[in-house]
Amino acid sequence: MTVLDTPLAARIIEQIDRNQETAVDFLSALVRTPSDNPPGDCAAIAEVTAGWLETLGFIVERHPVPEDRLQSSDMVAAANLIVRQQFGPGPTIALNAHGDVVPPGDGWSSDPYAAEIRDGWMYGRGAAVSKSDIATYAMALRALKEAGAKLGGTVELHITWDEETGGMAGPGWILEDGLSTPDLAICPGFSYAVTTAHNGCLHLEVTVTGRAAHAAQPDSGHDAIQGAVQIMQALYAHRETLARRTSSLAGIGHPTLVVGTVSGGTNTNVVAGHARFCIDRRITPEEDAAQVESELTAVIDAAAAGLTGITVDCRRILLARPLTPSTKAADLSAVIRAVASRIMGEDIGESAAPIYTDSRHYAEAGVPVVMYGAGPRSILEANGHRADERVALDDLNKATKVIALALVDLLPSGT
Repeated sequence: MTVLDTPLAARIIEQIDRNQETAVDFLSALVRTPSDNPPGDCAAIAEVTAGWLETLGFIVERHPVPEDRLQSSDMVAAANLIVRQQFGPGPTIALNAHGDVVPPGDGWSSDPYAAEIRDGWMYGRGAAVSKSDIATYAMALRALKEAGAKLGGTVELHITWDEETGGMAGPGWILEDGLSTPDLAICPGFSYAVTTAHNGCLHLEVTVTGRAAHAAQPDSGHDAIQGAVQIMQALYAHRETLARRTSSLAGIGHPTLVVGTVSGGTNTNVVAGHARFCIDRRITPEEDAAQVESELTAVIDAAAAGLTGITVDCRRILLARPLTPSTKAADLSAVIRAVASRIMGEDIGESAAPIYTDSRHYAEAGVPVVMYGAGPRSILEANGHRADERVALDDLNKATKVIALALVDLLPSGT
């Protein structure tokens, strides 16, 4: 008999269905509280979340992020939240979700902070990525308590606020500072696959310095914008070679390179004395992050070598290493997939994602981790990071059941 065929599973499912309206109200409150990062002022959303968790019956630890961590993450304020629900002796499983979001941008069909519900979908910034999983994980844990699950071990909720800027002030700090030492971890994902690998990411800021001059006498200066253009052309040529490095993992594709921002100059009638641009280079799980950075800076140095009167400086903004598959994570994935296949009514397999996430912090700390939560089949279907982000309320309900029942399977029976 599997966990799904037990009286305890029936009680858990009943509790989750009974609490569905509360789950939707919880998620609505989170979506309606702005938590854009940047600028990263997440004090209000942290307190709203803590208040809801306390209303749900949890004891909430508030851990204000130290000032140095805030500054290095370009954030204003945040307090990470930890809930520790101990059932008995045994392993600790961390459920981590982030509540910071990218700014809404344009093109929405409704207010991005309204949490509007249409045709069974909730629309709003963060509805899918990943405020939905704050609700998913909290309501799953609540159902275990209400159903009287007798288990061994501890389930922790790690609610953090800096995934969009690298996670060092969230899971990175929690794990490095020893605030938690979990044995397993589950991080946000979508309902129709368990993600076991994802890309890493390197962000570089390239500053090009020349010498300003009057536009009527351009030869008396050294044009930093012209230098930046030449370097960017070399980078775009390099990007063409990356398309031939196909990953063996389905869903990853090949490494990518994007020049995301460009700025420079002081006025239209002045030869630019400075220019600056930033690069996003995605790192596949098969690549070595150090080699990727070395290769990229070599391309920049080679392009800059022939520029007269021009100096170039590269500064690393972010290095997020890829999440790679592991044997222990595969065992965790198998448990979740077995439960999810029954609850979702179809075969739930594994996937890899071209994004980078906070799950890598757990992996780098030696904690087996996978990604699973509420959401449709793809980032595109969820409209993640673009207008009309959305989550299906049926997926929210089913993912909550999957997480709760997987926890029963992962934690030993208590007495």
